[in-house]
Amino acid sequence: MASRRAAILTGVRTPFARAGSIFRETTPVTLARFAARELMVRSGLDGDEVDQVIFGQVVPHLSAPNVAREVSLLPQFPRDVPAHSLNLACASSAQAVAAGADQIVLGHADTVLAGGVETLSDVPILHSRRFSQVLVAASKAKSLTERLRLFGSVRPRDLVPVAPAIAEPSTGESMGQSAEKMAKLNGISRQAQDEYALQSHRRAAAAIDDGRLGAEIAPWFGGPGMDQVTTGDNGIRPDSTLEALAALKPVFDRKYGSVTAGNASPLTDGAAAVLLMEYQRARTLGLAPRVVVKSYAVAAVDPGWQLLMGPAFAVPLALDRAGLVWTDIGLVEIHEAFAAQVLANVQAWGSRAWAERLGRAAPVGEVDWDRTNVMGGSIAIGHPFGATGARIITTLTNEMIRRQVQFGLLSICAQGGMGFAMVLEQV
Repeated sequence: MASRRAAILTGVRTPFARAGSIFRETTPVTLARFAARELMVRSGLDGDEVDQVIFGQVVPHLSAPNVAREVSLLPQFPRDVPAHSLNLACASSAQAVAAGADQIVLGHADTVLAGGVETLSDVPILHSRRFSQVLVAASKAKSLTERLRLFGSVRPRDLVPVAPAIAEPSTGESMGQSAEKMAKLNGISRQAQDEYALQSHRRAAAAIDDGRLGAEIAPWFGGPGMDQVTTGDNGIRPDSTLEALAALKPVFDRKYGSVTAGNASPLTDGAAAVLLMEYQRARTLGLAPRVVVKSYAVAAVDPGWQLLMGPAFAVPLALDRAGLVWTDIGLVEIHEAFAAQVLANVQAWGSRAWAERLGRAAPVGEVDWDRTNVMGGSIAIGHPFGATGARIITTLTNEMIRRQVQFGLLSICAQGGMGFAMVLEQV
């Protein structure tokens, strides 16, 4: 039997919106279902074709912890489609695509809907541990008197809510603090970070103007009358200037720092989805699959070291698994959590000292910015944690086809010192 390959048929996403803006009243399930429904419409496939649904989400909502199952319960799909959600931090939906590709290659599925969602406008806020204990005890109390006694023991400090922190549980260090540390350790200047951020905004704005980014976005109808239409990302700043970026104050090290709100990705809401199908199955159905998953890799580093350097290790591993070298790659997409993180990893790929650290005879390769993040990236477009990977895969797939590029590469840094990389091939 011929070897099975996972083809990417199509991808789609919602607009990516700054947290607290157009999706502030929208649940993760609603956004995820919207992206999945639009994906099926654009694909032209019947829902009966879908064998599995896999979604990524970093901050699950307590009312629907398995968002993938809520997606699979859309009327478009049979009720018996299995579904699971996963969390690989910022690489979650890319890992969902990789997991779907594995299921196809193994013969466990022919068609997989994979994606991710995040609504940072609607994160769960926890009670203090003490107040939670009181609530549990009160729910078990056998009399009103006992309940009143328990609630009477509550002190003002017990009522202070506990918001989830974007920080490492193992170190207490936030991603922004880690990016700041990486900038210092790797000699990444404030000017270089601001110049990179400006490039992201300008390229994203150009891709909106010429329709390339808009092609992957499903318009969102919101507002009380469902008449407020959003067709693009609201974080892109076409009028941004280097002077404006330079005027922003550092956020994580106010005295000596260089990481600002302008050279970092904003907190964002959004969803994205990708449809994968076994290559020969797609051809049998009269479809024209163009891009397949060639390889992927996940690496990890000590979170207390340089938290966001995982891609420096994952990229060479993915290239090795694909049997390729850097110069074979025609297009590259690098997730932009922070400009400092991008530039530090780029520096590592081109460094002989890093090559020695990786046990390699030569550096991975020098980044060509004419072939890298050609439509901007997360700094401008936004970064809904669970959705970014599927967004990047969709962007890379579409641009590979437009440019007739054989091989494309993507990389994503992630919380926990994780790094993800994937190689796509146009066939």
